[in-house]
Amino acid sequence: MEESAKKQPATFTDFLRVRFKGLLDPAGRFLNGLGLMPNVVTIIGLIGNILGAFLLAMGQITWGGVLVMLMGPIDALDGTMARLRGQPSRFGAFVDSVTDRYSELVILLGLLVYFLRSGNDLFAALVYVAAAGSVLVSYVR
Repeated sequence: MEESAKKQPATFTDFLRVRFKGLLDPAGRFLNGLGLMPNVVTIIGLIGNILGAFLLAMGQITWGGVLVMLMGPIDALDGTMARLRGQPSRFGAFVDSVTDRYSELVILLGLLVYFLRSGNDLFAALVYVAAAGSVLVSYVR
C-alpha cells in the first residue's frame, strides 16, 4: 500500500491524540485505577479553565495562562479513559463537546474582561470575534 493511501488523522486533535498516545494511555490507566469516571475528569477540566479564566480577568496573565495550558491535556484524558474502559459513549462525547465550548468561551470571557479593564479596545474586539468564531464551529459541523 502506498504511503499516501494510509489513513491520516481527520483533525489536528486526532493527530495529537495519535502522537501522544504513549503518554495519554498510561495517564488514562492511572486515573481509571483511581476510580475516576471520564465525565468527572471532563468537569475537572472545565473547573480548571474557569479558574484560569478568572485569573486572566484579574490580570494574572501568567498564572491564568499556565492553568489553562495545564487543562489542555486533561481534556484529552476523558476520551482516553473511556476508550481504555471499553465504554466510549455518545453521551460522553456530547458532554465533552459541550464542556469544550464552555471552556473556550469562559477563557475568552476572561481575556475580554482583562482587555476591557485595561482599556485595550482593539484586543477586546479581537477576543469578541474569536468567541463568535468559537460558537460558530458548532454550527458548521
